[in-house]
Amino acid sequence: MKPTALWFFAGCLALSSVAGGCGYHVAGHGPDALPKTIQVIAVPALENKTSTFKVEQKLTAATIHEFLAKTRYKVVSDPNAGDAVLTGKVLSIEIVPLLFQSSTTTSVVQATAMMITMKCEVTLTERDNDKILYHTDNFVFRNEYEIGSTGSTTPTQGQVETFFQEVEPALDRMAQDFATRLVAAVTENY
Repeated sequence: MKPTALWFFAGCLALSSVAGGCGYHVAGHGPDALPKTIQVIAVPALENKTSTFKVEQKLTAATIHEFLAKTRYKVVSDPNAGDAVLTGKVLSIEIVPLLFQSSTTTSVVQATAMMITMKCEVTLTERDNDKILYHTDNFVFRNEYEIGSTGSTTPTQGQVETFFQEVEPALDRMAQDFATRLVAAVTENY
């Protein structure tokens, strides 16, 4: 190996060892900010203050799954069985058109994608002493989903069925993304 290549290699090795110890970590993989006494987190069903059917069930299930998959905590649904209790309320859900498509044969413009914006209130409380470990009354989440379009002005039976088939997976995706952000926020105390 040439001396310049050896110096370059040694420099890269030294730089990587210094950078490796700088304290940065990937979100969701760092040390937990919660007290070590927390081993079991109770996640009862979230409250739904909106008219969106069963959204609280999807969000609760996704949050439980995320805790089990990405953290060391055991999860229960009974608030009396946990070291900490995560409670939440879905305060609002807004669905607005995001993308539009116009027909070249008619002057009809239709929405082809929608944006969902959801606002929640979330609190994690240590059960033994009622100490609030995490709280926000403005946990905002956004996600988009596409709607099939055939270009006609009146929705056909197939379009209505397609719309409802697409809404369910969109809510599932939204619930999973919501849970990922929520669990990271709670455990890393951002």
